[in-house]
Amino acid sequence: MKYNELIQLYFERSNALQAYWTLYVVIVGGLLAFSSLRKLPAAVTTLIVTLLFGLFAYENMDAIMTATRQRHATLAAIKQVDSSAAAEIKPLRDLLEPTLTPALENAVQRTHLVSDVLTVLGLWAMELRRRKNSGAAVDVIP
Repeated sequence: MKYNELIQLYFERSNALQAYWTLYVVIVGGLLAFSSLRKLPAAVTTLIVTLLFGLFAYENMDAIMTATRQRHATLAAIKQVDSSAAAEIKPLRDLLEPTLTPALENAVQRTHLVSDVLTVLGLWAMELRRRKNSGAAVDVIP
């Protein structure tokens, strides 16, 4: 591949990664909003929502990790392009390449997992609050 094609691929993978994170934030926000608007306790509903969120989060993290690995691979290919073959890209290369700094895979995974745990804790905290406010016993399944 040519240098310009690799740069384009890198940013396409960056855009895909951003789309996966945006989808994740929208889903988390929707779940927490849904949970906060419910008035009556319903542990079974909360359990089902938790399980569905877990499935979504698992698949979303897989897509995010794949896009992250693709960005790292593309960056490695970008750095391997022989700049002596095309002197006209050297100034661009010197400016652009230092800014191409994809997040480390383990940092991405940790961020996702921490957000997943906090989301589940938030769902269940709201469920427990509804139970407390309605005077119902605090048990997991009614």
